[in-house]
Amino acid sequence: MLNYIIVEDEMPAREELKYFLKKWEELNLIKEFDNPVDTLKYFQNKNDIDIVFLDINMPSIDGVSLAKLLVKLKDNIKIIFVTAYKEHAIDAFEIKAFDYILKPYSEERIDKVILDLLNDKREELENKNSLVKKIAVHDEDRLKIIFLNEIYFIEVLDKECIIHTKEKYYKSKLNLSKFEEILPRDKFYRCHRSYIVNLNKITEIDAWFNGSYYVTLEELKDKIPISRGNMKRLKEIFIIK
Repeated sequence: MLNYIIVEDEMPAREELKYFLKKWEELNLIKEFDNPVDTLKYFQNKNDIDIVFLDINMPSIDGVSLAKLLVKLKDNIKIIFVTAYKEHAIDAFEIKAFDYILKPYSEERIDKVILDLLNDKREELENKNSLVKKIAVHDEDRLKIIFLNEIYFIEVLDKECIIHTKEKYYKSKLNLSKFEEILPRDKFYRCHRSYIVNLNKITEIDAWFNGSYYVTLEELKDKIPISRGNMKRLKEIFIIK
């Protein structure tokens, strides 16, 4: 999930942009502003924003100047300028903005920018995750370090994550979404809202009921459910026709 804000002094333009963005479940609108001053004040106390959709022509502080300040406060922020003037594209690239969108808005253009954002985030996570080899888990009153390839699956029980290995299970204070973020996506798959499974441990895929499936893991008796919505991706992974 990527958190974003909109900084645009004209309400109709803000509403139109929100209309095009609301279909993207991967995006979460945190706040909207009609002036740069309030935006800057907000940023000085918050660090949870990934994307800023930023108008260039605004009173008191122009969008380019505001962007330079925001980048200083959070260097990995993605700035996407929205402007009615093509010549501002040069300003956008000078401060290494992620992209710019011309007014009047085009749904196709906005969709392309969002897809680029999601691909960029995916690559960023994959590069980060490729360095992760071990994680710390709770083993009674101590922390134990285990290799990722020891993990068979992770499940949520009573709002707590349980990590299953061949011999035993461990508890973790991380939530499942965080595990999904840090585990390598070419090795682990969130097959259900309550489960993440190690793809290399799967030995069988069987039909269950109501169009759902379950997988069996090597050397374990557990049957891990696959929700209907996630089965399509699993078929792609294992090239199932």
